[in-house]
Amino acid sequence: MAHPSPRPPLPVPFFYGWVIIGVAFVTMAIGVTARTAFSLLLPPLIDEFGWNRGMTAGAFSFGFLVSAVLSPMVGRVMDRHGPRPVLLVGVGMLSLGLVLAPSISVPWQLYATLGVLVGGGANLMSYTAHSQFLPHWFVRRRALAISIAFSGVGVGGIVLLPWQQSVILHDGWRAACVAMALLVFLVVGPLGLLARGRPEEVGLLPDSGAPASGAGRHGLVIVDPVWAGTEWTLARAARTGRFWWLVLGFSCALFAWYAVQVHQTKYLIEVGCSPGLAGWSLGIVSAVAIPGQISLGALSDRLGREWIWTAACAGFAVCYAALIGLGISVSLPLLYVMIFSQGFLGYAATSVMGPIVAEIFEGPHYGTIFGTLTIALIAGGAAGPFVTGVIHDVTGSYRLAFLLAIVLCAVSAAAIWAAAPRKVRRVPGWASAW
Repeated sequence: MAHPSPRPPLPVPFFYGWVIIGVAFVTMAIGVTARTAFSLLLPPLIDEFGWNRGMTAGAFSFGFLVSAVLSPMVGRVMDRHGPRPVLLVGVGMLSLGLVLAPSISVPWQLYATLGVLVGGGANLMSYTAHSQFLPHWFVRRRALAISIAFSGVGVGGIVLLPWQQSVILHDGWRAACVAMALLVFLVVGPLGLLARGRPEEVGLLPDSGAPASGAGRHGLVIVDPVWAGTEWTLARAARTGRFWWLVLGFSCALFAWYAVQVHQTKYLIEVGCSPGLAGWSLGIVSAVAIPGQISLGALSDRLGREWIWTAACAGFAVCYAALIGLGISVSLPLLYVMIFSQGFLGYAATSVMGPIVAEIFEGPHYGTIFGTLTIALIAGGAAGPFVTGVIHDVTGSYRLAFLLAIVLCAVSAAAIWAAAPRKVRRVPGWASAW
């Protein structure tokens, strides 16, 4: 008796793709906001313990550095076992760190809880983790799909950051930590069980059956078939110039991103804004990031990743210029410029970060390669808050640190153009222009 042939994979059903996006959306909304809330915790921590801001902000940086050491291992786990174990370990670390944080009394405890456990746990649930598996699910509109998932960060900022600030002001920073820990454990934990690394794991194909390397009006066009046909291992990738341009571009951008994210609230209070207005500003940055990530992510599927990365770097540069201006004279128009440029433009970098790497080093070892590149991402994100705090402690001002960040934004944009994903795979806009 003849056995029936195996059923071929089916296109990803509409609802299943949205399940994956939905899991990422909620995980990002809560996980990233739990880490971002460190900016709200910084003023009460400094006020209560009297620690200098370089050392205090260094806890955030230290957590990033520990994550950087573990990143290649995380990438290998993602390649072999998918995102579920990574996300669930992140939930456990983040929840534990927030529960233990209220008992801190000395700096090493701050570094262990809000640094290693919260920072490291959040990194296993945030941009870099999701960028390692979401690109496998979508090809034709890869950046749009990722940007919708990542816009959860903006929703989390709108809803959770003002709530966190309210809890801090009325019940103290310890109560805020415990409340966030419960939210992470009870909501994100169960959702992590639904995550899948690739559509093939459940007998499906990405993008309703569209071939990953196909040419056409909606697909990516292979420009360099030799490069695209290579099975890129980490060792092979690390021997290319493109890999090191990505290292430079990512690390410089993340320096600028997290330096402002951690120090923004304290800085705005010092230049004359009320604590409520400073907390509101941090939340609104996340709010305006929602349309920015989605619209600019979709635009990158037409114009190319380099243009949107450049727009994001320009957004952070304008943000820092506005902050310098606010230090001279506080005005609502400058505050709005700072918020819009940081959120709408700057945060759009997340929508193209994964596609940039996927379009250069796509293949079975993509997670390991991206995980190793995460060392550069995290190192930049760790250096930003720490270096900015130290510069303030030495000079008594943030101005020099803000100027340094502006320079690094320009370096980052130039590096991604040098990496040139458009010369491996072109999105439709590039294809029609050449």
